[in-house]
Amino acid sequence: MISLNNREKINKSKMRVGRGIGSGKGKTCGRGVKGQKARSGVAIKSFEGGQMPLYRRLPKRGFNPIPKEKIAILNLVKIQSFIDQKTINVNEILNSDLLKKLKLINKNSMKLKILGTGEIKNKINIEANLASRSALEKIEKIGGSIKLKN
Repeated sequence: MISLNNREKINKSKMRVGRGIGSGKGKTCGRGVKGQKARSGVAIKSFEGGQMPLYRRLPKRGFNPIPKEKIAILNLVKIQSFIDQKTINVNEILNSDLLKKLKLINKNSMKLKILGTGEIKNKINIEANLASRSALEKIEKIGGSIKLKN
């Protein structure tokens, strides 16, 4: 069994460059002759040998943040719970402005999407930007309507 103390290369000291011909790393210290890469403190960062560098291949983004559309999502089960709590009136048209006023969705949301999770018992008219196919089917089945606006 090899112990840690007598392993090869464990106590090997680092190469001391620039200490004469006999060391094998004398004079130019393995840097070649002259030129940018022979000097100290110089590195050719992002140089890819003439190939178009990565930072120029990628499109500029800078200080123009890509705007994200804030979409408020509402499931049918959530709408039904609001109707049961009498937060939403069934006779009113349910749209994003009403929901924002009642603080049921975030005031910063730009669009409203209706999803079909759960069941809805009351006939209701909804005005939304987006709706899933299952939500459309369930609301039309009970006699309600979803008006999609762009």
